[in-house]
Amino acid sequence: MNSTNRVLNRLVLFVVGLVLVALGAVAILATAWNPAREAWSAATEAGDSWLVGAADATAIGATTASWVAIGAVVLIVLAIALLIFLLTRVGGGRSRVVVRTEASETPLGRVVVREGFASDALKNALSRRDDVLSVSVSASDIRRQPVMHVAVTPRQNTDPRALAEDVDRLVTNLAVVTGQQIPTYVSLHSGLRAKLAADHRRLA
Repeated sequence: MNSTNRVLNRLVLFVVGLVLVALGAVAILATAWNPAREAWSAATEAGDSWLVGAADATAIGATTASWVAIGAVVLIVLAIALLIFLLTRVGGGRSRVVVRTEASETPLGRVVVREGFASDALKNALSRRDDVLSVSVSASDIRRQPVMHVAVTPRQNTDPRALAEDVDRLVTNLAVVTGQQIPTYVSLHSGLRAKLAADHRRLA
């Protein structure tokens, strides 16, 4: 996720949180404070009257449908489409493809590397290390480009720089095999499993 998407993500979360806080505050005031309850009742009655009048004034012929209702549906659909667009821009979509090239881009022709192949290759290569507890590989489409995520859980006291360099070397070797550079980000994780397994050695 780049800085623009990060800012957009935080802005969306801030706006949603602000709206929820405002609605909660209004609900609490309308319940606990008589003037607020009376103001809320008056506002809802005025709103109901306005909606009834607007529906009557914009009725379509002799039907019960109105242009107000149609406009509200259109606005809801547009809001949902905008939300889906923002989520797609921020987070990307799940993908099973790590590398996707056209025939003219590489000497090997059209290349498609699935997530399972990359996962097996990296797991098998890292299995020789006793300081690695688990490896998971996933792929996502970020701006229509496959991006691979390699998550590694090492034992405690493992040199993170050496481990990251080893993973980077393996990803480079995978790029040589496929004939295409693979956008990748590597994350090293620690947790209860790493702490419990710190004093145990994996048997070959």
